[in-house]
Amino acid sequence: MSDTVERFSDRVENYVKYRPGYPPEVLQLFHDKMNLRPRSVVADIGAGTGISAKIFLENGNEVFAVEPNELMREAAAEYLRDFPNVTVVDGTAENTTLPDNSVDFVVAAQAFHWFDETNTRREFARILKDGGFVVLIWNERQLHSTAFLRDYENLLIEFGTDYEAVRHDNITKETLRHFFQTDFREAIFRNAQTVDFDGLKGRMLSASYVPSTDNLRFAEMIKNLESLFAEHAESGKIDILYDTKVFYGRI
Repeated sequence: MSDTVERFSDRVENYVKYRPGYPPEVLQLFHDKMNLRPRSVVADIGAGTGISAKIFLENGNEVFAVEPNELMREAAAEYLRDFPNVTVVDGTAENTTLPDNSVDFVVAAQAFHWFDETNTRREFARILKDGGFVVLIWNERQLHSTAFLRDYENLLIEFGTDYEAVRHDNITKETLRHFFQTDFREAIFRNAQTVDFDGLKGRMLSASYVPSTDNLRFAEMIKNLESLFAEHAESGKIDILYDTKVFYGRI
């Protein structure tokens, strides 16, 4: 497997516990603007541990959760075990293994920035039914809206192994225009996590660009995080604020 696929293998437990979900306005957008119905079939590409797939399963949709990382697939199967209408698939964005013209929606949440754009576009077009939508979603952490978020961003820049190279906001509007090759639309919603120190630490350690426990700078990083939390927390809690960005269109 490629480094891209494997880079989350030691992050799965923290990913399951501490990654944020998505605000209810996201599902409403699917209903209002893309005619999502309970009978719609959804392919969730780069499904990870199943956080985004759950939105559609709770809506009654059949979902194919396509994920190349074995440990994440196992976590998704466990997380989604109560939903009979989910199929967890060993596949990639470039080779989903799904049949031609088999899904109404292709969704990629927190994942598109890892894909090969050209081959992914070809594969999405192959598996989509006529008139189907591609929807790209990110929870984009606000970087400067509070003193805590500014200090947290500086901490990640200081200690991240390849943070600035792999961050998903490297995806530009020009990248998206080239991918969709037709008009696409954008919606932005507010999202937030309120966490204690363990939640903040787990959220940070779920990121692939953060040093792992065997890194020589790990202890120093955690010490700095403790200081940051002590400075900014109120009543033992702190808010991580996000803009949930949704880009959608046909290809």
